[in-house]
Amino acid sequence: MKVQYLEIVTPEVDAVCETYALLHGVAFGECDPGLGGARTAMLASGGVLGVRAPLRETEVPVVRPYVLVDDIQRAVDTAAQSGAEVALPPMELPGHGTCAIVIQGGIESGFWQL
Repeated sequence: MKVQYLEIVTPEVDAVCETYALLHGVAFGECDPGLGGARTAMLASGGVLGVRAPLRETEVPVVRPYVLVDDIQRAVDTAAQSGAEVALPPMELPGHGTCAIVIQGGIESGFWQL
């Protein structure tokens, strides 16, 4: 299992980026419109860390891992069959891949297909 994208949603984007940069030695780029305006940093594992502001007034801060999968629809279907709520069905992010979000036991998790 590989975390391809680790998303942090916070109203304090710059402060969180600064802290992660100081603690972990990562460098954040400018906002990426294709990832909801996230500032991103490459991780040693080859994955990406993205920190962005909430996209709507009702979105609360969250840390959401997106696990790399070969077949995103199969992953979503399997999670749903196991009782997960599909919060975001597979959605293509041009230039980045396809993502989906499920919620199970109050925990938000994502899938990512390149």
